[in-house]
Amino acid sequence: MDSGTNPGARLSNKMIQNGDPTTDEDAGLVSSCKRGDLDAFESLVRKYEKKMLNISFRIAGSHEDALEIVQDAFVSAYRNIKNFRGQSRFLTWLTAITINLSKNRLKQLKARHCHEPVSMDDPIRTEDGQVAVDPPSNEPTVLDRMERQDVQQKVQDCIEALEPDFREVIVLRDMQDFSYDEIGTMLKVREGTVKSRLFRAREDVKDCLKRALGEL
Repeated sequence: MDSGTNPGARLSNKMIQNGDPTTDEDAGLVSSCKRGDLDAFESLVRKYEKKMLNISFRIAGSHEDALEIVQDAFVSAYRNIKNFRGQSRFLTWLTAITINLSKNRLKQLKARHCHEPVSMDDPIRTEDGQVAVDPPSNEPTVLDRMERQDVQQKVQDCIEALEPDFREVIVLRDMQDFSYDEIGTMLKVREGTVKSRLFRAREDVKDCLKRALGEL
């Protein structure tokens, strides 16, 4: 099978040692999954689906696409769970699968990628990547919500403007708090490369936001 359509198998064989694998809090569930326990895998899905959705959304730039990507990521993880050797955390392995699928989808969407205008009637994108309804009227005013939503959208626009190699490191480090070692494992690059890409990404986003927020 082509590695682009079967990322779980390829990644599981190439993950490098990243600390003591016995510290993986998901080791018990993973072990149960390998024995065919569907309930254990569903527990992992419930635990990480929002996190994977956030990562995928930040990279692919579309909530609808992110939902499909995350579904595919969990299907791939389930099919390849027996190949997972525990040389990294399960979360690291799952995130690498999600990133690869997101990047593949991004390539497919690049030609027709566009931003939809923000409307007062549109739902608000929350930090976990979900779409939530407007808060009750006794919360911040409509004007406050519009301004906050506008800033959040500009941040996302600036992230989407980055090249994929820079976008993924800023999402993983600054938004998901993964360590440099884990990011290097996911992306199969050295820690120094992660740090240099992150520096470049932060500078580009900073410059982009300075330009964008000047419009407010």
